Amino acid sequence: MQRLGVIGGTGLIEMTLGSQIEEAGLTLIRNDSIKVETQWGEVPLTCMTLSKGSESRELIFLQRHHNGKGSNMPPHKINHHANITALKDSGCEAIMAVCSVGAIAQDFPPGKVALAEQYIDFTGVATTFHDDEAVFTSVTEPFSSELNSILEKLLRESQDFAKDENLMYTYWLAQGPHFETRAEIDAIDKLGGDMVGMTMPRESKLARELEIPYVAVCISSNWAAGREPGDSTADLSHHEVSSKANTRLGPVWDCLVKLLD
Repeated sequence: MQRLGVIGGTGLIEMTLGSQIEEAGLTLIRNDSIKVETQWGEVPLTCMTLSKGSESRELIFLQRHHNGKGSNMPPHKINHHANITALKDSGCEAIMAVCSVGAIAQDFPPGKVALAEQYIDFTGVATTFHDDEAVFTSVTEPFSSELNSILEKLLRESQDFAKDENLMYTYWLAQGPHFETRAEIDAIDKLGGDMVGMTMPRESKLARELEIPYVAVCISSNWAAGREPGDSTADLSHHEVSSKANTRLGPVWDCLVKLLD
């Protein structure tokens, strides 16, 4: 892939390339911070050129929580239209989103890195580029099956999982910015949600409308509300959630390198 867009959140605050890049034979030759003007607003991007032999690759990084002062825009205020438009205008061939999620499924413990296969969005908040005309976009399979297939194999190998280890989960979109109650998590579980977060499906919908292949790499950063083993009343901490996610970036780098390579 010649040009890959990467979206980071609380699970990937900034793009600092690790040793996996060098091990893959890629060399960073350019790193620029730019601001892209879109009809939806301004978007800061980090644009990197990587070389491998005589070939070059472009990595375009977007921090979804950008707010002009840092990376703490609350999830319900994120300008997804501007973000996805900026990546489209930058010529990205595909988008890899990195998400920190609360785990509901018992086989998705904190520290595990997996993929979103489906999402459930019952927030009632429309996210579309088509507010002025009736355009109905199919999202039967909301994520790129081709990219998911590649990354599923890679994540299995990089985390030393057996061939029957589940790596495909359903993401439940919560409105935020509050974490969920125990009762809400119990209901989400019954309705088919394996993990919960506050952002990603809105990006996926817009990328689908623009026909950009999109895949979501999900880091289980914590047990969802009421699911902490031995303490179902344990409070959730945003700081602890972010810290946990940022300790599990090794498999994420492996995914990034695989798509670029």
